[in-house]
Amino acid sequence: MVMADRDGVETASTPVAALAVWGLVQNVTNGLARVPFQQPWRGPAGVLDNLGQSFTRQAVRSFMGYSMGLPIEEFRSVEKVLDGICNVVLPPVIGNAGGVEITSDEIAGVRGLWCRAKASSDSYVDDGEEKVAIDATLLYLHGGGYIGTSPIMYAAFAAALVRLTGTEIFIPDYRMAPEFPFPAGLHDAADVYRGLLDRGIDADHLIVAGDSGGGGLATSLITYLRDNDLPKPAALALFSPEIDLDLDHDSVVDNAPFDILPWSIPVAPYLRGVQPNDDRVSAVYGHPDPEWFPPTFVCWGEREMFRDGIRSFVEVLRDAGVPLSVMEEEGMFHVFPILMPWAESSKRVLRKLGELADKHVTPDPDARPTH
Repeated sequence: MVMADRDGVETASTPVAALAVWGLVQNVTNGLARVPFQQPWRGPAGVLDNLGQSFTRQAVRSFMGYSMGLPIEEFRSVEKVLDGICNVVLPPVIGNAGGVEITSDEIAGVRGLWCRAKASSDSYVDDGEEKVAIDATLLYLHGGGYIGTSPIMYAAFAAALVRLTGTEIFIPDYRMAPEFPFPAGLHDAADVYRGLLDRGIDADHLIVAGDSGGGGLATSLITYLRDNDLPKPAALALFSPEIDLDLDHDSVVDNAPFDILPWSIPVAPYLRGVQPNDDRVSAVYGHPDPEWFPPTFVCWGEREMFRDGIRSFVEVLRDAGVPLSVMEEEGMFHVFPILMPWAESSKRVLRKLGELADKHVTPDPDARPTH
């Protein structure tokens, strides 16, 4: 369940892929070696959180900087190796330590992963025992700048969401650029949304969510639902969404030294001729109507490169009268809840998302997808 396994996607030869992975390991190691010289204990949180933030930032920045310089076939090979490692390591850890079940499924022809509390699953609850109700079904569109990562790489974060919000989560393996530019991923997301409705899940029980590029894709999906007369979900949850592909705000430059993102953010492979100010790909240029735009939760880091664009997007929603819940966390970088789910700031975000579900989602414990 990774882009490298799709028809038409090229990968590198085994020796070249091995060298690419080795280069990645060296680059990340070199980056982490710099951290002790950067006063990693300083920051707005406690010492341990600050240290965790510093090491996480440097590790991800080194990973992304190296990966963006690879030819696409080597990038896909490295991605497949990481996906394989996650498939081995994460399910038993999440299952045993977190009490969350991960299962594969295919909805409307799109493969993906379900994450559910074991206490809500027929596989783990004996007949006669009362299962834990599922408060909401969450369609989660993973990040990766529209070009990378896979559902299993988000399993740890999804498990944290399951535990703290009482939801069940489906993460689709949607198509990504450059092999599949816009609107391929959007069509996959829309097919899954329709498929969930066809399985008996009411739209009032659904939350659409996403981070980074997946957050931008989530806003594109809302516009698609409106244009195709499909029911809107109960709520929308966005983590550091990439919703302004013009990338013309001051924070893109000013926050580059503090963020995990590479200083040169690639959007051309995804757009492939679509203008970056098209509201289908950049929701900041949209004109939301609260009659069809769902109540929205948005969180982001005060030191991330997308900060100013997200602030503008929030103002667009606020001016339109869309019900909003927003959090800007001091000193934090891009998608910090995904990268640091143990941090206190991340826990605050997840608790706030649980409040969103309680307020706007209609509980329906009988509306479970069939396998």
